[in-house]
Amino acid sequence: MGLATRRVTRIAIGLLIALAAAAAIDGVRWWEAARDNGRIASGAPIAADPGARVELRFARAAAMGASAPGDAALNAYRALQSDPRLGHAARYNSANLLVRQAVVVRQGLQPGQAIPLLELAKESYRDVLRDDPGDWDARYNLERAQRLLPDPDEADDEAPEPSHNRERAATTMRGYAPGLP
Repeated sequence: MGLATRRVTRIAIGLLIALAAAAAIDGVRWWEAARDNGRIASGAPIAADPGARVELRFARAAAMGASAPGDAALNAYRALQSDPRLGHAARYNSANLLVRQAVVVRQGLQPGQAIPLLELAKESYRDVLRDDPGDWDARYNLERAQRLLPDPDEADDEAPEPSHNRERAATTMRGYAPGLP
């Protein structure tokens, strides 16, 4: 029985060591998350810091976009668009910011300035859909942007062909009286 007791004690000590190691790893991750959340909340310029983790820069861009959607948030998202993991989400979120800005501009004094914003947003949604054609959120938002500013039809751009049977001037029209005596 002495051998079984030692084995159980060793297993218990091994489990306690593994549990302590897991708790230490969780503690370090919790501390990093608390530090990152403090940096985001403080408004520190995280998005411009290339040494910051990508997730932290994305979270800061999202916080900037939620509080004051503007050029700073768009620039933060644009810096992340080449990232393989978060680039898709950065393009999608920047397109959403552009649409929100366009809606605000359309309600202002110069609604024509919303056109370039909507065109950029539609192009960003199309980029997202090229990467992932099954992204239904991007499809829906592209359709909403299309309703705000429809794409011009190609047939409308072409000039209509002149009809050869059509009269050219009022003086050559049959039955036209120019009002002379």
